[in-house]
Amino acid sequence: MAFAPQPAGYRRWAVSLMLALFALSFLDRQIINILAEPIRHELRLADWQIGIMTGLAFAVLYTIAGLPIARLADRANRPRIIGTAVIAWSLFTAASGFASNFALLLAARVGVGIGEAGLTPPATSLIMDYSPPEKRASTLAHYHMGVPLGSLLGLALGGMLFDLVGWRHAFLVVGLPGLLLGGLALLLLREPRANAATPASSSPTTLVDATRTLWRIRSYRLFVLGTAFQAFVSYGQAPFIASYFFRMHGAELASLGRVIGLERAGFLGLALGLASGISGLFGVWLGGQLADRISRGDVRHYGTVPAVAALLTVPTFIAAILMPNAGAALLFLTIPCLFNSMWFGPVHTTQQGVAPAHVRATATAILLLVLNLIGLGLGPLTVGILSDWFSSGWGFGAARGVQAALVAASFVGLVPAWLFWSARRSIPDEITR
Repeated sequence: MAFAPQPAGYRRWAVSLMLALFALSFLDRQIINILAEPIRHELRLADWQIGIMTGLAFAVLYTIAGLPIARLADRANRPRIIGTAVIAWSLFTAASGFASNFALLLAARVGVGIGEAGLTPPATSLIMDYSPPEKRASTLAHYHMGVPLGSLLGLALGGMLFDLVGWRHAFLVVGLPGLLLGGLALLLLREPRANAATPASSSPTTLVDATRTLWRIRSYRLFVLGTAFQAFVSYGQAPFIASYFFRMHGAELASLGRVIGLERAGFLGLALGLASGISGLFGVWLGGQLADRISRGDVRHYGTVPAVAALLTVPTFIAAILMPNAGAALLFLTIPCLFNSMWFGPVHTTQQGVAPAHVRATATAILLLVLNLIGLGLGPLTVGILSDWFSSGWGFGAARGVQAALVAASFVGLVPAWLFWSARRSIPDEITR
């Protein structure tokens, strides 16, 4: 079903609110990455447990909840779903601060995953209905700037809050804003379906029908798999980058932090937040702008942008992790962070553009299901197992072990580059403008 685009002023305001919600969701996810090392020490965890806590526990319930929520979003009031979800995950984030053992913290992170499953499928579907076709890649890219923005805030605030009040109170502080923002979404976001005709009865009525319809679309299938393997690398590495710097460059971090009056956790959180956040924001914006601009003459370039960006991420990340100097490594990380964020606009525009309008929320949910099971579910766990293996089995030690695991995981980035490039052949026949 097609809807008249919302007025430009309202669209900018509404998408900015959803951007803030998406940023908050990634703040809640990323804060645990900067806090992983102190949590590991206090609760006496192994790296594989950090991998489960930051990845698999979140991903499994996120994906299980995501599909029924998305099916509901294809029919029901999407702003109500979004607002309720934001309030729910914010409460679970605050509850993480009360966990006294691994099982309780795991349960809280599961709750965060269930809540966050209710944001992106209905939000992406709303943005497509709000926006004219020629603005969709850049508008969706604007929404997905919440990933680097939330990562910046989660890492920077998490590190500084840990230095000030400890990791438990840090969870409490970042859980509170969601209650306000969730309320705003409930009150102020518009549902275009309110004044639209009922969808045609020929629309798929079951999840199986919708999934079958979507999976037959070659471009959609390849983009889903490409995004999943892209996430395997980025989500797999994320929980261990701070641990790597703490283990490999702890003394240097403390020295650098003293220069600006911060402890080492506060300095590292701020440095990683700026490295990933600022360059990531620019990368998301650049990817959306490039995709909208160069695809006007040839829609295959919706695949070109993420393919080239994924390829360039591999050598630049490895170079940063192998640098012997912490300051230089943190600075150089801005380059792979930029490339690693350029896929959001073109990928989400394509997967929504090739999906029938009546299953767009489900299309996003299926993408997120595969992305999170492969990327968030298996990525951190795999890197954690590799880290333990290299550290103990190969005798590398904790610092060199996590470094080797991060480098090894980088090579998986060649897979999404190939998948995105392969999708270029079928995009012209399947996308609607």
